[in-house]
Amino acid sequence: MPWHARLSLDYTLEAGRSVARFEHDGPLRILQSLYPEGDEVCHNVLVHPPGGLVGGDTLDIDVRAASGTHGLITTPGASRFYRSAGEPAVQRTHLQLAPGARMEWLPLEALCYSGCLAQNRLRIECAPGAELLGWDVTALGLPLSGQPFDRGSLLQEIEVPGAWLERGRISADDTRVMDGPLGLAGHRCLATLFFVAGEPLARPRRERALELARTLIGDSPLDATSGATSPNPQVVVVRVLAPVVEPAMALLRGVWAAWRENFWSKSASSPRGWST
Repeated sequence: MPWHARLSLDYTLEAGRSVARFEHDGPLRILQSLYPEGDEVCHNVLVHPPGGLVGGDTLDIDVRAASGTHGLITTPGASRFYRSAGEPAVQRTHLQLAPGARMEWLPLEALCYSGCLAQNRLRIECAPGAELLGWDVTALGLPLSGQPFDRGSLLQEIEVPGAWLERGRISADDTRVMDGPLGLAGHRCLATLFFVAGEPLARPRRERALELARTLIGDSPLDATSGATSPNPQVVVVRVLAPVVEPAMALLRGVWAAWRENFWSKSASSPRGWST
């Protein structure tokens, strides 16, 4: 029987502390709030006990951050899209930030197993003065385990209304996309790191973020398949292709730490559960 799970998470400011409260329907949970950086930043781990989605499953995640709050959300492990018998498995995430709010959306990677029909949609709405730092990491198949992505498809969407829209479908049988030089070029991990603001970023902040990212990319073994750009004055993006997840995630974490310092004057504080 398909799972239809929903989670509503709200960050509010109470006596100078960012406080998380949530309601859920089905197998989605938020673990205890943690404050490794003090009261200003609330760290939360989003848990999906079944561990993955099959055809017909739907996850709806809605997160709202009130003015003055700062929430950081991650997951304890990879999410998984398993083989489907015909219906898609869908995850929809909607992040809404009020003026002056900050949010970090840092889930670990999504694994797309061969035969899946996956849809992963992310919508970000930032009011003026709000800022979000997040990423999306996807692995197609498990090549190191001898499980290639040779059947199925992924529909991937990231939207910042009025500022940025990325939407693409990757089908396992589309060899031009999977292996062509203008597609994935044989790589099976695609990753995107993004900084989104509710209003145009000052040019020095944006250019410094690009400079930091390009320096780290240049020092990475993935320098030939990675890049940093600003498709809109409200958005700065790093894109990475890698054969597997680990080098892509290492690069994204490095840029995340540099951008956290650049944009917010905050040192990196790795969430609990991230491997070192």
